[in-house]
Amino acid sequence: MQIIDGKATAALIKKEIAEEVERIVAQGGKRPHLAAILVGHDGGSETYVKNKVLACEACGFTSSLIRFEENITEETLLKKVHELNEDKDVDGFIVQLPLPQHISEQKVIEAIDYRKDVDGFHPINVGRMAIGLPCYIPATPKGILELLRRYHIETSGKKCVILGRSNIVGKPMAQLMMQKQYGDATVTVCHSHSKTLKDECRTADIIIAAIGQPNFVTADMVKEGAVIIDVGTTRVTDASKKSGYRLNGDVKYDEVAPKCSYITPVPGGVGPMTICMLMQNTLSAGKKEIYG
Repeated sequence: MQIIDGKATAALIKKEIAEEVERIVAQGGKRPHLAAILVGHDGGSETYVKNKVLACEACGFTSSLIRFEENITEETLLKKVHELNEDKDVDGFIVQLPLPQHISEQKVIEAIDYRKDVDGFHPINVGRMAIGLPCYIPATPKGILELLRRYHIETSGKKCVILGRSNIVGKPMAQLMMQKQYGDATVTVCHSHSKTLKDECRTADIIIAAIGQPNFVTADMVKEGAVIIDVGTTRVTDASKKSGYRLNGDVKYDEVAPKCSYITPVPGGVGPMTICMLMQNTLSAGKKEIYG
């Protein structure tokens, strides 16, 4: 069994990005600029955005953080999105989700210029990804593909089971794993109402767990030698931790790991790759690689 070290892989990729940025700047090019909008004071969102700003520093990017209180109107937020669309210095930007209930997340996502949508959530990027055209791929699925590639894990022709059908992970992951240019795998998507979920998992060469339920995948669901990618990050109460909680994956790690050929830990697996892939998308945006 080999542990897939997302933290070390992400650090290496950020170093590669930083070196490329310095080459671009040395040749008179523009330093990539990522902006982030944060609404309210959600603990998880605060942490994510802070880590994104730190990643920008590590990659040599310019970064801007725009904060709004939770009572901001939808109209004011959309006005700021429009301003960033028009700002020629900003190469890519994100609106940190979730947003307060009185704001339509879909309306905000659709208001972002798809050429600056480095999260890859705009319907144009989603559609382009579905038919295999160049686009910004959502960061978590892109990070998983990068881990599989860098660990030389064979995916072509393999049976891949994806647990979860969210727009952020499950659906795009399924699209990418079935496409010839990425996973080239035989893909089954299961969710909480799938009647044959356990049977599907038992025959899978690769399981990508993004169902949002701690310890959902147990040893009796995994065949010998399977590859397990755990996307779950649920906060579970843990008095032994300074924070009072720990991050728990969707996979019951201690009992599943001995059966696997490869497995991602939580934390330190998929998580660090997500922010790192956002940086890759921002570099692409700065270089006008995809949309010119």
